[in-house]
Amino acid sequence: MIDDDIKELQTNLAQTPNELAQLVQSFPPTNLTIKPAPDEFSVLENICHLRDIEIEGYTVRIRRILNEDRPFLYDLDGTRLAIERDYNRQSVSEALLSFSQARRHNLAVLGEVAKSEFEREGELEGVGEITLRKLLETMWEHDGGHLDELRRSLRLAHAQSD
Repeated sequence: MIDDDIKELQTNLAQTPNELAQLVQSFPPTNLTIKPAPDEFSVLENICHLRDIEIEGYTVRIRRILNEDRPFLYDLDGTRLAIERDYNRQSVSEALLSFSQARRHNLAVLGEVAKSEFEREGELEGVGEITLRKLLETMWEHDGGHLDELRRSLRLAHAQSD
């Protein structure tokens, strides 16, 4: 039996794709590539970032923690990826779809994990020791930060259009 806190994390993580889709639909298409500040992501960059971190970060980390003994897990430089991959020239709908599919896949894998496996450990670059349970908490915190950033951007977009 899985702990209630893990179930809650999984439920929350499952809601992120829908929350993102609703937020994206609230923006005028012309605002999707506007950065609220030079050091912040645009809406499109946020979605592409979440997609790439889900696929290249969380998917890999989950698999390795479950299949290896204390693996070293590399950090990803989201800002560098945004520049190198020119996120603002990508399709928001494709990025959102890819993120949603990857998140569903990760949650399906996690849904098959025994309670004891959530205590399996790895070492995350720049963080240190991390359990699978802590990785889920980190994912939720990361989602929350980007959802908050998108909500702020939406308020700014509405304030500027008034």
